[in-house]
Amino acid sequence: MKHAGALCILSILLFCACRAQVPEEDHRPNILIIHVDDLGYHDLGFTGSTIYQTPHIDALAGASRFFEQAYANYPRCVPSRYAMMTGGYPVYKGTVPDDGFEMDKLDVDKNYIKHIKAQGYETAYFGKWHLGEGNASPVGVGYDYSYAAGAAGSPISYVYPFNEPKGKGQPKKNPIPDVDDDEKPGDYLTDLLTSKTIDYIKNRDDAKPFMVMLAFYAVHQPLEAKEEDIKRNIKQIKDYDFGAQPEYINEGTGRTKMRQDNPVYAGMVENMDENVGRILQMLEDKGLDKNTVVILSSDHGGLSNDGTKQRHLATSNYPLRAGKGWLYEGGIKVPLMVRWPGKIKPGIDSENQVLLMDVFPTLMDLIMGKRLNTDGRSFLPTLLENKKLPPREVFWHSPNARPQNTGDTPSSAVRKGDFKLIHWFEEDRVELYNLVDDPYERQDLSKQMPKKVNELKKDLLNWKSTF
Repeated sequence: MKHAGALCILSILLFCACRAQVPEEDHRPNILIIHVDDLGYHDLGFTGSTIYQTPHIDALAGASRFFEQAYANYPRCVPSRYAMMTGGYPVYKGTVPDDGFEMDKLDVDKNYIKHIKAQGYETAYFGKWHLGEGNASPVGVGYDYSYAAGAAGSPISYVYPFNEPKGKGQPKKNPIPDVDDDEKPGDYLTDLLTSKTIDYIKNRDDAKPFMVMLAFYAVHQPLEAKEEDIKRNIKQIKDYDFGAQPEYINEGTGRTKMRQDNPVYAGMVENMDENVGRILQMLEDKGLDKNTVVILSSDHGGLSNDGTKQRHLATSNYPLRAGKGWLYEGGIKVPLMVRWPGKIKPGIDSENQVLLMDVFPTLMDLIMGKRLNTDGRSFLPTLLENKKLPPREVFWHSPNARPQNTGDTPSSAVRKGDFKLIHWFEEDRVELYNLVDDPYERQDLSKQMPKKVNELKKDLLNWKSTF
């Protein structure tokens, strides 16, 4: 009996030892970033659109922490994306990166992607990159895999074949890589990008967590939608009563569109929403939704303004002022939502100001508990603990204006507390707004509050003197 007891104890010890050698299940969250191009703050049902039907994103927003005070770092594509990927203001060697920019390999000490990879994450990038090729491509800066990501700022066409023009002439655009091998008759680009992302997540090494970024080319021009989506929206918009709302008002060197009445753009928004629903459904079907952080945002405001060259406009950001290209709220305010079931309490955050340059610092804080020395800051404390973030002063600098295309002229801006100052520096003209009392920037306070103007203008000029 003594031998039997000893054998029993030995068996228990061996069993415990074997269990101790089995690695614990990896509970670190997966990360899915969905980044939409040119999507205005009010282009969602959740944020007030009565034209665009976005049930899937609306449901995601309702299950997320939604930031009402979220901003892009620039009102155009390249600088905004540069700020998001680098966690800092979009200033590169003293200038603002713009179209044709090639992002050098990032310093490894400040490269978020390489830090995330070093933690054992599989990383992949799908869709619009617009920051260069080769060493400046997603793989060049550290992603394990990329698809359809290159120098292109927009597709030649959303309709098969994607790299062949459908109108007159040859557009001066870069082709989208990879898609020629996969496209087939009847394909729509947003659908294909989503399918490739879904396939990657389903077939990845599931022993590792993933960090995937899906950057839609939609809803950027060219304005091309599926015929069934266009027809549905033609009828809906025809039956909609816009009342006394004018179609345009004069702004800058051109016009601001005041109605969401473009059925093609509406179809693009709704198709993009359907594809968000597809990828979220896949996460649920695969049992990945509970441990996946989902972040959805836009790179800047919607295309609502033209300039001296009148153009076919996509949307309206009303009641926000102006849109893409402008430092008014319509150009820089973006929808930003973060979902992590059971970890992040859903709700609307109307107090904390967050910027796209804060996204990767927040993810690094989540994954590593580490912060890099960049302008962006982690907003993890408010996500997990509902803490109010410390106040800070934030800046914008937009020297690469496009008065012909979007009606804007060179300007800079600063926000400090409730107040925002815009400085048109070539004219040395300012406007001042209290965004709490006047979120739609209707009442310029610069003449009534000269001390506040001087304070903010000094802060802005001091910031600009650093680059």
